[in-house]
Amino acid sequence: MSPCALVVHLLPFLAGVLTGALVAAPATAAFQAPAPASPKAPDDAAKPAPKPATNDEEPRGLRLREPAAEDGFTLIAPLNSHDIHLIDMDGKVVHTWKTGLAPGGATEMLPNGNLLRCARKPENPRFHGGGIGGWIHELDWDGKVVWEYELANAQLTQHHDMARMPNGNLLVIAWEYHGPEEAAERGRDPRFRHKEGLWSDVILEIEPVRPVGGKVVWTWRAWDHLVQDLDPKAPNYGKLAENVGRIDINADHRYLPVELTDEERERRQKIEEQMRAVGYTGGDAPPPPDEKDGQKGPPPGPKISSDWLHTNSIDHLASEDLIVVSTPHLSEVWVIDHVTTTAEAAGSTGGRLGRGGDLVFRWGNARNYGLGSEADQRLFDQHDATWQPGLRAGELRLLVFNNNVGLPGKERSTVDEVVLPYERERGFHRDNGLAFGPRSAIWSYSDAKRFHSSFISGAQRLHGGNTLICEGAKGRVFEVDRDGKVVWDYWSPLGGEIEPSPQGGKAPPKALFRAQRISRDHAGVKGKL
Repeated sequence: MSPCALVVHLLPFLAGVLTGALVAAPATAAFQAPAPASPKAPDDAAKPAPKPATNDEEPRGLRLREPAAEDGFTLIAPLNSHDIHLIDMDGKVVHTWKTGLAPGGATEMLPNGNLLRCARKPENPRFHGGGIGGWIHELDWDGKVVWEYELANAQLTQHHDMARMPNGNLLVIAWEYHGPEEAAERGRDPRFRHKEGLWSDVILEIEPVRPVGGKVVWTWRAWDHLVQDLDPKAPNYGKLAENVGRIDINADHRYLPVELTDEERERRQKIEEQMRAVGYTGGDAPPPPDEKDGQKGPPPGPKISSDWLHTNSIDHLASEDLIVVSTPHLSEVWVIDHVTTTAEAAGSTGGRLGRGGDLVFRWGNARNYGLGSEADQRLFDQHDATWQPGLRAGELRLLVFNNNVGLPGKERSTVDEVVLPYERERGFHRDNGLAFGPRSAIWSYSDAKRFHSSFISGAQRLHGGNTLICEGAKGRVFEVDRDGKVVWDYWSPLGGEIEPSPQGGKAPPKALFRAQRISRDHAGVKGKL
């Protein structure tokens, strides 16, 4: 199982849902994007490249380098380490930032060469699980903290990711606590009410106050946009298909099978063993109520998490002022209109697209809003949804690391690029009674023999058109060209020198949340390397 997703979100494997669903293009699929000139290979690129290795663990370090690889440095922050590293194209560490904290998700280089990172604050008063952070730090080249923002309390805690806006503000993901009583009042199925309540997600726009602190200037809360069709007396009662912009509070368990076949039960047990081994979850299911109480516990099948959304990535598109987030536990990406006030973001009117804070687009699992079937599901516990330029003005694309947890047959992940049904004048569109498109990816990379990460991971489209992929669980970072050919392959030997935090998830020793390629002409590294 994806340690980053509770077994409840692996429902596709329980019913073999992928028949007719996502058909990833082969690794040699043509990439339909502008074909900029290939970057000039460095002088030493002609050196004999290491021969590709097939072992998933050894040797560690650089395995392959070809002239077609885009020159630069690769930024990595091992999950089980306090250190952050820049790696050159030969796999050598050229700079290290020493810190006193393990990462709490994303790390990225700013234009001035400083690092912006999510850091894990020990001993959170309530929250736990993979991706937990609590601090955002900006580090200078020598590792000195030049700005910090703390968000780690019993009501709100930062986790996983942040996105820097052109004005310097940050969009930050945080868990928000709602007790079992609140969940009941909002129409949560009583069979699936967790003893730890529900951890919903919020997005905060933070204006940094240097050197310490920040001002919240905008807020979006998933809790303000719920729908449920279980209890007519509870708020936000309605049909899912008539409330496409709202989030079903029972989506995480709605399609769980009541009974499992022997094969499904065996697969579930295997996945739960993997979960326990890595501990990458936020809360687990309470035991079924006593029969003497006259109540029935959750039906046999996947467990339920308080961390029911587990939003793991956020990205901002400045040209349209749109936010995209990834919620792997629902196997969807969501788009939110940022042209709203905080008051408008709490409702369903206002903003450039007129929908307030309701979802203006969602994709990956149309059953969540009542307009799809198992066969329509396209994403499975995905990570790292990022905006990409299109072929024409106004065209919007997304690049997503599709972990594809629970697919029948051999485990395999894909990196998928999709074109969104969007026109600036009319916004995101779909036909009446139908789910949002697209039906398939415009470009996809896969390698069923060697490429799979059940949790974390990400992908970055490089300036020359290649794609840098972080296969997070293995600590592997590799680069593919537009035809899916691997042109650079690095297996990190770094990390593992600290014990995983019980609150932060027990990721494998060399695991990486993501990786970032930094070009040699990046202003932040010029004159320093």
